[in-house]
Amino acid sequence: MLLPRKKTPDLSVPLLDGGTFDLASENTERGTIVCFYRGLHCPICANYLKELERLTPDFAERGVATIAVSSDGQDRAQAMAEKIDAKNLRFGYDLSLDKAREWGLYISTSRGKTSIGIEEPALFSEPGLFLVSPDQSLYYGSVQTMPFVRPHFSELVGALDFAIANAYPARGEYTGAV
Repeated sequence: MLLPRKKTPDLSVPLLDGGTFDLASENTERGTIVCFYRGLHCPICANYLKELERLTPDFAERGVATIAVSSDGQDRAQAMAEKIDAKNLRFGYDLSLDKAREWGLYISTSRGKTSIGIEEPALFSEPGLFLVSPDQSLYYGSVQTMPFVRPHFSELVGALDFAIANAYPARGEYTGAV
């Protein structure tokens, strides 16, 4: 289990622009939002990522970078980026399922074609959303067992404003006896 205020696992994936995303090398004022999505086959992911694309400039104004990551290969990741008309949101691909598990993501098996007629991969990770501080410690995390009921990016923008104004620390860090 990932713990707030503790270092997250490393994360390095190829980017659609030809570069490499390396979480340890991110240089931001307040951190990076890492949005793990299920893949091109997921229509809910497409709508979710459209919202992150729309709000990426708002996060940037607050010193926070964004990236969407999946275990899809380059072609499927490119198709998702085109589907949501990505201009600001970075896309990483080829996330290994071992790395997905390190991040605490759930893994699902294929059920064939989805409602939009795209075949699910044999295995893929379910969604997760993390805000990682510049020192690579976990500030916020949320994981799902299925595609439904995800955190709203607009609420996260508002939460960032509150956290910045009040120097609000990451919560959930206590590991002692209860």
